Amino acid sequence: MGSPASLRRALALLAVGATALTAGTVAVPAVGTATAAPSHDLAGVHVRPASFGHHNVQARPAPLTTTQCVSQIGIHCYSPLQYREAYNLNPLYAQGVTGKGRTIVIVDSFGSPTIQHDLEVFDKQWGIPDTNVEVVKWGNVPVFDPKNPDHTGWAGETTLDVEYAHAVAPDAHIILVETGVAETEGTTGLPEMMDAEKSLIKQGRGDVISQSFGATENTFPGFDKGDFKSITDLRYAFKAAADRNVTVLAASGDNGATDAKENGTDLYPFKVNSWPSSDPLVTSVGGTQLTLDDSGKRTADDKVWHDQYGAGGGGVSGVFERPLYQTGVANVTGNHRGTPDISMSAAVDGGAWTYESYDPTAVGWHLTGGTSEATPIFSGVVALADQLAGYRLGQINWRMYGLSLLPSQWSGIKDVKEGDNGWNGVTGYNAAPGYDLASGLGTIDATKFVHAIAGR
Repeated sequence: MGSPASLRRALALLAVGATALTAGTVAVPAVGTATAAPSHDLAGVHVRPASFGHHNVQARPAPLTTTQCVSQIGIHCYSPLQYREAYNLNPLYAQGVTGKGRTIVIVDSFGSPTIQHDLEVFDKQWGIPDTNVEVVKWGNVPVFDPKNPDHTGWAGETTLDVEYAHAVAPDAHIILVETGVAETEGTTGLPEMMDAEKSLIKQGRGDVISQSFGATENTFPGFDKGDFKSITDLRYAFKAAADRNVTVLAASGDNGATDAKENGTDLYPFKVNSWPSSDPLVTSVGGTQLTLDDSGKRTADDKVWHDQYGAGGGGVSGVFERPLYQTGVANVTGNHRGTPDISMSAAVDGGAWTYESYDPTAVGWHLTGGTSEATPIFSGVVALADQLAGYRLGQINWRMYGLSLLPSQWSGIKDVKEGDNGWNGVTGYNAAPGYDLASGLGTIDATKFVHAIAGR
């Protein structure tokens, strides 16, 4: 299988219990203990869920306000209604732009047996209209086992993906693709995901695909010898998407400029990038930290996510050359593809409330962060733009980099100028005016951005 590998999802999670706080494999001083993820076979690239480790945490019976979170557990926490305010989504809803007629495809291993119920509880809490999630089982999906950490880890990710894509585009149809490959089965996980995506694309069943998983490029077989075939052979779903104008998104990762961890240990203590985020046919979604009051109004400017729990992924690809749409930022990326392209909320100190009941020992409200949060949020934005445009926008990177040349009040792209994505001893990239390898083009004012990118 070549060199040891770690395929990991964008991961930074906090689960808040009645008396305890658990943050993936990260210890949170004074308020709780860490839950370590189990060891994994590193013989090949494998899929790892973002929300690993919180399935056994006693959940809260109701979400807290931001003020309560800050005073009781020392971090910010946000509801979907606060994100709607922060990203200026409400004017779009008032105009009837809700994602109606558009479909978001979400791909997760194993899925969640309670996703429909959990979404309905989530919706009721926040006054969001319900929708029926269409579940597509791809391959031999095993019966869900709440005692299996692989299953519960992915169920937590599934919940985050579905609830926040729906929160942003409440009238979009959601197709949840559940694949049946365990994360210790080497490279088989990625082909199954790509096969499922290509099948739905060929059926004309998706407008935007949300992917909250990624493998560091240097962990693919052959990378160290300059042979990138193990990556390039997996691009068939993205090529099919490009042919049919389907937008494909991917999370940039949660360990900053070095996105290669296993059980909290750096496998590769140097700057790396991850695929599919690094693929030129994909829009890479990075992470920011929002500072909001209880109503969702900003009390500080957005900055690159970098805190004690993680940092937004970003950097230059070791596989792909700089695409034409990044010609204008060649002074930053050099001759290679740079990531991310755009960034949304991902900080754990600013995490999103989710409702989960797939694990009977941890039913209730949890907090989750990471670029796994940013990606489904942005998938909802793309669905809104597709509806307003009246057609699939397809590869939106071309449009975004063009819009970035315009003033923010016209483009809806807001520059992020603060913070960096250094993490765990590896120096990251600094935010700076214009494009950078920490936040990409920046973040968005959704109403302005959706109208601009839709040409309306």
